[in-house]
Amino acid sequence: MSVQEVVFASRLGRLAGLRSGSPQGPRVLALHGWLDNAASFIPLADTLTALDLVMLDLPGHGRSAHLGPGAEYTLSVSLNAVLDAADALGWERFALLGHSMGAGIASVLAAAAPQRVQRLVAIEALGALADTVEHSTTRLRDGLAAQRSASRPLRVFPDLAAPIRARVLANQLSEASARLLVERGVRMEGDGFVWSSDPRLMLPSLHRLTEAQVRQLITGIECPTQVVYASPAQPYLPEALRNERAALLPRGELVVLPGSHHLHMDTPAAVAAVIGDFLSG
Repeated sequence: MSVQEVVFASRLGRLAGLRSGSPQGPRVLALHGWLDNAASFIPLADTLTALDLVMLDLPGHGRSAHLGPGAEYTLSVSLNAVLDAADALGWERFALLGHSMGAGIASVLAAAAPQRVQRLVAIEALGALADTVEHSTTRLRDGLAAQRSASRPLRVFPDLAAPIRARVLANQLSEASARLLVERGVRMEGDGFVWSSDPRLMLPSLHRLTEAQVRQLITGIECPTQVVYASPAQPYLPEALRNERAALLPRGELVVLPGSHHLHMDTPAAVAAVIGDFLSG
């Protein structure tokens, strides 16, 4: 299976990614999770060869450009980046495949631009992370203070062993999956390696949607949608909440598979067996 590097011009700066599969196949844009990158979908790409699969590095991730000084990574930044990539490809209509944060972005975009999104596969998330109205002031104060504080110097690794080990421990990933993410997620700095992702991605957001707003957006997803959750559920999206959200989809199907949060990387055959026919439909 051949994977090619691709680069897109965007109003937000350079967008990088990977492309695989068949140019004549169904068009699918894949969006990775927080602090991951396009390599997140390489294991699935090995199986989904009938698709025209474009795996995007979201702004500040992988080999895509960081935002300019003073800018904040927000949901609207990600939504516009995805549409900029689709426009650069000449894709008026396409499917979205998202994992974790990428699934949240994809589901919100499906609601916001139903004329563009034909199908949606959301792995390990549906809708954005929510917060309560009562937490608005505290979140704004904490987020602004973090943005105004001095940045820390980047940690330099002499080789890839330490960052790979860090990803294995932090995300319960297999070593092979962690290596894929790390190799695309670092850059050379002097005699060693540093993370290529923008350190500002670690800052808390200034505001979040409420759960009521997230649920209203989910009800606005008009396209056929397949939601894939791993069991057990992640703490940020408990089982009861994730099931309630999935039940709001007008044209949704929920599948639960045993596995970790990165099940699309560690058990790609099982995930591909679920989503392959759906994305080809």
